[in-house]
Amino acid sequence: MGRKQVNFKALHLTNFVLNISHGARTGTVKKAWEKEGISQKFAETTWAKKMEAAKKRSQLTDFDRFKLMKAKQSRNRLVTIEAGKLRTTMKKATPKPKRVNKKPSKK
Repeated sequence: MGRKQVNFKALHLTNFVLNISHGARTGTVKKAWEKEGISQKFAETTWAKKMEAAKKRSQLTDFDRFKLMKAKQSRNRLVTIEAGKLRTTMKKATPKPKRVNKKPSKK
């Protein structure tokens, strides 16, 4: 992408810094960019990973979305079954406390 004017509100700041002088030429900026490895550093961020995931999701076909839905359903079934097993073991492990009559019985 070439250098051009960009609306200030469209910019997003990151923690990556290049030490270049004001009014540096394109070649100087490109060399500093490659020397610092900014593209590789940005690719490792969660922001870049989210953008890549969104791009993959947007390129899914109808059949891919169907397969994804079925995979999620099977995963959720497994989670539900395991949670049910844990729930039953917890019920068996802790018996209910016996009720205590608060009123004295009449004899």
